[in-house]
Amino acid sequence: MSCFAGDPNFCSECGSVLPLPGIQDTVLCPRCSFCLPVAEFSGQEIRSTVVFNPEEQSSVALKDEEGSELKGAVIDRRCTRCNKEGMVYHTRQMRSADEGQTVFFTCIHCRYQEKEDS
Repeated sequence: MSCFAGDPNFCSECGSVLPLPGIQDTVLCPRCSFCLPVAEFSGQEIRSTVVFNPEEQSSVALKDEEGSELKGAVIDRRCTRCNKEGMVYHTRQMRSADEGQTVFFTCIHCRYQEKEDS
């Protein structure tokens, strides 16, 4: 007996997202192995859109009084000094190769720098 019903994109037994129909006559749920005939998908149109953040919000290039430029993607991280949102980051391999990278964060407002070992 089916627990989930209505949308053929989802398994009617377990609710998992079904893979797109291929050349086989049935679509097999990867989670519970429920079989659905490909005929159930006839006439369906699949559409998708990709929305990018505006460039002004996602990257920054600022110069300070010494002329050094601060470049990079702006992320949602709060500065511990000025408590404002927005920092840029870069990574470096500072420790041995079997250890994680070190991430350096710089506040776009007060230029405070933080370091995080990942």
